[in-house]
Amino acid sequence: MPVRATRREALRGLGATAAVTSLNPAQAQANRPLRVGLIGCGGRGNSLAGQVAALQQRGEPVEVAAVCDIYQPRLERTATRFSAKYYKESAVLLREAGVDGVIIATPDRLHVHQALEAVRAGKDVYCEKPLSHWAQFDLLKELLREVRKRKTVFQVGAQWVSNPIWTRAAEQIRKGAIGKVVHVQTGYFRHGDGGERGMPIDDPNAQAGRGLDWEAFQADAPQRPFSVSRFFQWRMYMDYSGGPSTDLYVHPMTRLYRAIQPGLPKKVVAIGGKYVYNGDRDVPDTFDLLIEYPQGMTVAVLGTLGNDTMIDTVVRGTEGTVRFTGEAALEFTPQPGSKQAGRSIGYDVTVQDHLADFLRCIRTRETPRADLELGYTVQVPLIMAMRSYVEGKVAYFDAATEQIRLG
Repeated sequence: MPVRATRREALRGLGATAAVTSLNPAQAQANRPLRVGLIGCGGRGNSLAGQVAALQQRGEPVEVAAVCDIYQPRLERTATRFSAKYYKESAVLLREAGVDGVIIATPDRLHVHQALEAVRAGKDVYCEKPLSHWAQFDLLKELLREVRKRKTVFQVGAQWVSNPIWTRAAEQIRKGAIGKVVHVQTGYFRHGDGGERGMPIDDPNAQAGRGLDWEAFQADAPQRPFSVSRFFQWRMYMDYSGGPSTDLYVHPMTRLYRAIQPGLPKKVVAIGGKYVYNGDRDVPDTFDLLIEYPQGMTVAVLGTLGNDTMIDTVVRGTEGTVRFTGEAALEFTPQPGSKQAGRSIGYDVTVQDHLADFLRCIRTRETPRADLELGYTVQVPLIMAMRSYVEGKVAYFDAATEQIRLG
């Protein structure tokens, strides 16, 4: 990253003490270590905090300063790992820990609540996908209004979008390289339900109580008696998750939507079900959705956990086609009679790049790659799809009122 490279060059040319004393107040503020708080100390939260620590080891002025979780054993382990202060309540962390930004890596039901809490506390936010549970549309709109009003730096944890190739693809599409976009396809295919039933159970004898805040976990979900599976394997249940559509489809859709910039949909229809995996699971393992946009464009998002044979992500326009081959390239193919030229573009990306982009934007106040505006355009059709699936109807979006209706 240019900011990091420039800092290293400066420190090579000056003694560390001389560099610090020569900085004016604004420069000193720009170079002080960023303090990051982690809300959610499960596997994903630890992975993200580990990437922050790796950036610190590479010379990035940042530290994991505070951690928070409603399950005491995870909280203590994570605090020890990162030598961080720990808090049982996110509100207390936000009030007392002196952090610049937070990483939210909790179950889906808690994302929007904790993001709102952080934004209103004046903190910048890296929020794991999805932005909200599929039944929290009104809260999602409230979050969007708050972020716009406060100009919060907000990064959605959909790291595939950090591929520079998608910025270049967006530039080409905006320039008319494939004409008017009329049809798009993408998807996510996996063999096995390890992402749901495979979630580890830390303690099969765990009980709700002082070291496990079951009430906080449930948030605004339907209130249920405590269940070890529901707490540790929450992605299996519609109360807390949407299954593959809201957990997995965000990745291919976010990178794609950065390129095609579709706006908000006109209508969505979804089908699917538990075709392979049953038992206690109540989220679908197979889910297909079609999204229609008012400008005259259809997006098809397909997937199953019963087979890992992928489909290409393809953007079809009146003058040509962009195809993501899955082999580190985007291929532009002109339609017969088009004057456009065919070509390929390579790419590369890591989760660390995505987090580094968030930290850079905290300092510069620029817009991160997967900001809330982009995340909102992805989350709305997924919410509509889940409601279509649950109610067996077509979901319509009323742009004038920003409401979803089923018919």
